[in-house]
Amino acid sequence: MLTIKKMISEEIERILKGINADAGLDSGTVCSMLEYPPDEKMGDLALPCFKLSKVLRMAPVKIAASIAESFSCEAVDKAEALNGYFNIYLSGEYLAKKIAAEVAEKGDKYGAPTELGEGKTVVLDYSSPNVAKPFHIGHLGTTVIGHSLKKLHEFAGYKCVGINYLGDWGTQFGKLIVAYHKWGNAEAIEQGGVDALVELYVRINNAIAEDATLADEARAEFRKLEDGDEENIRLWKWFVDISLAEYQKTYKQLGIEFDSYKGESFYTDKMPAQVQKLRDMGLLKIDDGASIVDLEEYGMTPCLILKRDGSTLYPTRDIAAAVYRKETYDFDKMIYVTSAGQSLHFAQWFKVVELMGYEWYDKLVHVPYGTVSINGAKLATRTGNVILLRDLFAESIAKVAAIMDEKNPNLENKEKISEEVGVGAIVFYYLSNNRIRDINFMMEDALSFEGNTGPYVQYTYARTCSVLSKSPDYDKNAALTITSTDETSLLKTLSRFEEVVREAIAAYEPSVVTRYILDVAGAYNRFYHNCSILGAESEEIKNTRLVLTDAARTVLGNAFGLICLAKTEKI
Repeated sequence: MLTIKKMISEEIERILKGINADAGLDSGTVCSMLEYPPDEKMGDLALPCFKLSKVLRMAPVKIAASIAESFSCEAVDKAEALNGYFNIYLSGEYLAKKIAAEVAEKGDKYGAPTELGEGKTVVLDYSSPNVAKPFHIGHLGTTVIGHSLKKLHEFAGYKCVGINYLGDWGTQFGKLIVAYHKWGNAEAIEQGGVDALVELYVRINNAIAEDATLADEARAEFRKLEDGDEENIRLWKWFVDISLAEYQKTYKQLGIEFDSYKGESFYTDKMPAQVQKLRDMGLLKIDDGASIVDLEEYGMTPCLILKRDGSTLYPTRDIAAAVYRKETYDFDKMIYVTSAGQSLHFAQWFKVVELMGYEWYDKLVHVPYGTVSINGAKLATRTGNVILLRDLFAESIAKVAAIMDEKNPNLENKEKISEEVGVGAIVFYYLSNNRIRDINFMMEDALSFEGNTGPYVQYTYARTCSVLSKSPDYDKNAALTITSTDETSLLKTLSRFEEVVREAIAAYEPSVVTRYILDVAGAYNRFYHNCSILGAESEEIKNTRLVLTDAARTVLGNAFGLICLAKTEKI
């Protein structure tokens, strides 16, 4: 569609220069003004002429009429002026000739704006669970949004480095060490895994609520860990290994791999240099015994760098990590995907990085997302009020398996497909929402197999595969014969894919892709139901419809790859 928009814009530019050559209106400006009308009856594209009125010193209605009078473009079937809008109706034959051929030629690269990221590196920090805590529904956001952004940037030609910045350092380990010494059992923890660690964590927090001296013990144990105490380091490494084994199960289900698992602990020996730099620059101040950077003149509360006892905090580690990553990867962008509740934290230390004189401070990007609740109840690991992601996935997978037993009992690889569709249902539900919105996770909605859901779009993909498997000898290179508005509508939808990818990257918003997938699935299913494919009235029309089915399969598959959704050839 971008190529078609460019053709149309250049023709409109030619006409506008004839009206007023000095107006300075080029095709790029015109292209940015083209809109998709809310109703297809109003055209496939429209140019609102109201913004042109002041520049051209002409009424919008007259501008639209003047364009319509002289307009000519091979990609356009019809164009007309209406109430100050220039409405454009695209040619189905032209779309068939250009779009279907382009999809066939580019395949899994169709829609990829590779020039965006050519020669550029993006580092993405996402998922990053706190060690010794299980994956719950609250972790889903950073994990699937972050990985979708990675896939989007890779699709656009960027070199991407995915970092799982494990929360493997901090006072919580002091708490766990105290809890283990009081109530722990090595054999029970080996058997229970991360669940056993959570039990200890919840128990110690409950105990601290009754006896505040336990909090002092926990801080002392963490300080010993920072100072290199051998026993505490042994326990800490053990807790990390147990946790990683559990996390890998979830990542495998989601099809996610990371390039680095360097957590907070990795930067322990890299923080002193940054603290000293702050000191040398006169940015570090002592406030009630703590070391801070005063950000009052920037409208923010102080950024804490060291506690009273000299131990580090999140900003200290984040600054050290950013410096290391710039030196290691020389990134063009460093993206952090965390909850919106951390927005102030990132604004603070981003500003500190700027004040430290690091010229790449403006390459740091925080991508926030909203909170998740279950039926209105907030989540809290300390109290044990969590919905574990593995349990949510298991429930969804079991429901898919039950439906398949009923509708397609002889399906091969049923267990694998049940997992792909069950996990996909949860991921698609989450990514269907604008990332900044708070989500009240309703189990019935997430696991529904009707409407705008993951199973619906995966079934649509399987439908395209089924149609093509029944007539595999179609000719992708043959001239296409368009006989239905449903065929043209499908082509129009497929043509928008690159624009969707660009929009999703610019806004750091995977839901743009999710909504587009629903558009493609809807357009294909209307085409499928209204146009006989295998029983078409002629071989030419049958071949055309098979090529369109193949194009829909390709675009759906490419889009699925951008949101952690499996391509299910059979359901």
